[in-house]
This record gives sequence, C-alpha cells and structure tokens, in this order.
Amino acid sequence: MASRYYQEMQESFRNNNKSREFPAHSAKVHSVAWSCDGRRLASGSFDKTASVFVLEKDRLVKENNYRGHGDSVDQLCWHPTNPDVFVTASGDKTIRIWDVRTTKCTATVNTKGENINICWSPDGQTIAVGNKDDVVTFIDVKSHRSRAEEQFKFEVNEISWNNDNDMFFLTNGNGCINILSYPELKPIQSINAHPSNCICIKFDPTGKYFATGSADALVSLWTVEEMVCVRCFSRLDWPVRTLSFSHDGKMLASASEDHFIDIAEVETGEKLWEVQCESPTFTVAWHPKRPLLAYACDDKEGKYDSNRESGTVKLFGLPNDS
Repeated sequence: MASRYYQEMQESFRNNNKSREFPAHSAKVHSVAWSCDGRRLASGSFDKTASVFVLEKDRLVKENNYRGHGDSVDQLCWHPTNPDVFVTASGDKTIRIWDVRTTKCTATVNTKGENINICWSPDGQTIAVGNKDDVVTFIDVKSHRSRAEEQFKFEVNEISWNNDNDMFFLTNGNGCINILSYPELKPIQSINAHPSNCICIKFDPTGKYFATGSADALVSLWTVEEMVCVRCFSRLDWPVRTLSFSHDGKMLASASEDHFIDIAEVETGEKLWEVQCESPTFTVAWHPKRPLLAYACDDKEGKYDSNRESGTVKLFGLPNDS
C-alpha cells in the first residue's frame, strides 16, 4: 500500500513536472547549490566562473557572474546559515569566498593541489576542501588559514560533516566510507559500503540518514545513529555521481549517466518520479523549502543546435501551465 506521502507527491508531480532551462555558462556546469534561504541558486562551471540566480516565482533570473578563478570551478557550496556567502573550489589551487551583496571575492585561499570537492561545516566556522592528490585541508573561515591538513592513502571522492558537526565523512575509491572524529580527525570507523568506488555522500536535513552513491550504480541509505544500511536504490544503470535529499528528508534524487534522474521515497525506496534528461547529469540539488530540483547535465550533444554547447542550469518541479 503506497504511503499517503507517496500519493501526495505523485499528485504534486503530475501537476508540476515541467523542467525549464536557463543559460548560465559558456561551458558545462559541474555543480549547483541553493542558498540556505532558497532565494538564490549558484552554479560552477568548466568556464572558470560561478553564476548566481535569484529564484522568482517559477523561474531563475541571472543576478551575477563571478570571475577570478584561473581554472574550472569544480564544486561550490553556500554558507550553512548566511544566505549571502558561498565558496568555490577550483583546479587553480585556490578556493574563493564570495559575497552576493558586494558581488566581490572576499577571500582567496591558496591550497596545495587542484581542488575537486568542498563542503562547509554546519556551524559555519570551517571549510573543508579536497584535492586531486587526496589531501583534505580544513580552513578557518575567519582567519582564512589552514587549521589542519590530512593526506589520505586512498582516493578521496566526496567529503561531508554530519549535521551535528562532530564527525567528518569521506567516500573513497575502495568503496568505503571513512569516518573521522571532528575536530580531532581521529579515525572512528571505516564502513565497507560498496564493492566498487564510492563516489558521493549526502546527509538528510533531519539528521536521520545519509546516502552514498557508487560506481556499482547503487545508492545506499544509512542510519546516522547505528551506521547501518537500511535500503538500497537500484534503478540507475551507471555510476551514481550526485545525490540530494529534499528539505523534509523524504525524497532522494540520484543521477548518473543514465538519461533520467531518479526520485525515490526515502522510507520505502519506491520510485516517486523520474526526470527525463537528454544527457548525463553531473549535479542535483533540491530547494531547501520546496519540491523544486535544480540540476545540470552534459549539454554538449546540442541535438537542436550545435552552437548550444553551453552550460545551462535546469529546474524541475515547475507547474505544467507555467
């Protein structure tokens, strides 16, 4: 018997399953993220810039383009509680902190390697950045100095704090989730999560679960409390690149090179919806208050117009009549 939530969301998506695309960059978009208040969406691109949009009723309006990096912007994230500040990680061996009120870069922090992943601690005080050499640097947000630096002996894929800010998680190339105490950074546990490369990790906003996505095309859901895998989602056929929980923690979007984004009901694992895409999806992000999903794909097919090789940002969940 389908849950009431399932029925409500099915009904909602039946009336709101329109996707719209918005020009954002001159090359593919690697990362999209919402500000904590949901007013803005930022995107980072291979074209070395970040773009910020303001969400108006049913559309994204471009507010600004942020230039300064000398290489691809691989990942970005917003301050957990300040909706005006975000940070970008780039292959140019720096991270940059930006403020949308002044549209300026408020800090450039030099790091040792080419940066590929970044996250902000839930208390807002620390930024962790991982590079291609599997070094994770913890940067103090106030002083912009490195607090700690850890070299790992395995391929580090994605990094994240838990919601309580007292543990730090890494997914690795051997299919494991490594958990460190924070701020001590002492190893607590290593979980053999997948038979192959464990790519991405996300915590649900309620703090009950986290999910990991793997090269084996599976998404696994874990309880934060016991660190037990409670279910797997197996509708994708390709390595899972990106995950996002909805604001209420009840839906999980996952995407890969498959030409659809899977939206699952967290408690049952059932498919709530799938969002059709024309090409592989690099990044997905649920809005922090509404059932709106931002995402970006590898747009280069350009089957309508080969000049449209550009990076667009897409929004799913808009009213069909909009």
